[in-house]
Amino acid sequence: MNKTKLTLKDVAQQLGVSTATISNAFNRPDQLSKARREDILLQCERIGYSGPNKAAQILRKGTSNIVALVLADSIAYMVSDPVASTFIKGVSTTLQQQGKHLLLYAGDSKSILDVVDFVDGFICYGAPRNYKLAREIAAQPKPAITVDFDIVDVPSINIDNEDAAYQVAKAAIEKDDVVAILGLRLIDSPSTCRIYDNPLIDTDSSISHRRLDGYLRAAEEKGVSIQNEWIWHLPESDRNYARQAAKEVLMSSPRPSTVLCMSDIIALELLHSAIAMGIDVPNELKITGFDGIEEADRARPHLTTICQSSVSKGEAAAKALLAGEVRKQILPFDLKIGETVGKR
Repeated sequence: MNKTKLTLKDVAQQLGVSTATISNAFNRPDQLSKARREDILLQCERIGYSGPNKAAQILRKGTSNIVALVLADSIAYMVSDPVASTFIKGVSTTLQQQGKHLLLYAGDSKSILDVVDFVDGFICYGAPRNYKLAREIAAQPKPAITVDFDIVDVPSINIDNEDAAYQVAKAAIEKDDVVAILGLRLIDSPSTCRIYDNPLIDTDSSISHRRLDGYLRAAEEKGVSIQNEWIWHLPESDRNYARQAAKEVLMSSPRPSTVLCMSDIIALELLHSAIAMGIDVPNELKITGFDGIEEADRARPHLTTICQSSVSKGEAAAKALLAGEVRKQILPFDLKIGETVGKR
């Protein structure tokens, strides 16, 4: 059965009050006594009126107190990933403190134009797989900030991924090592595989490629050559993909003596697989990670990794957006030397 949508004027006429009284009951409770407001709201509920149209209010006011967090992957994946979930925590906590609301928006959606009128700005976490979104972020009129990737003329929050990867690789690689890299999203493939001669993707903006550059620079300084057949592509920092890559690299001949992993999730799966196979870490196999997640801190032997605070990164992104920052910020990182590379 169709129902006619009640307007503010309709409700005011039915209740015998002014439209301002109805509006105040929903939006400005300080303008009415508690008893008067509760009576108005009760009568509105009885006739099936839930309040003024929020979308229309937003368009009139030009502000919604809502910030959209555009995620590079599906929401289900991002909230389960330990790095992304702690970043979301940092963003949401800061926004809540400022009386703002958070809208999670999946980066695999077709267009941010669907929500641009209803939010005050965008925090974009990770380069969207939908390249159209990146262009729309730069072109739309609302303030935006990117995290872990860059768009020209858009403020950003990053760490120096190339230097971080260089530092951790330099700590692990020794002369005459056979070195493998377990990378993330290096080529256009949905499967775990070696990159061989496949063209690299997103080489200008991807943090994975900055990390790859850092690894290769450290290896070159140590006199070690890493060929493409010793570089693996994983489509996601996912345990299943990591387990497959770990199996392949540990069964390789010759087996690498050092493996550089672009996330702690990948490194931990490699570590667990190596231990299960009776491989001595670090005497037979050195392993490095990246991110500094809590699980890595509990691993035995302790994982050598790059520690970056995803919570602090989320807080910085939210504060920068609300403050109208226009600069690109580089946050610090820490190199943690654990037991998976031995004594240095």
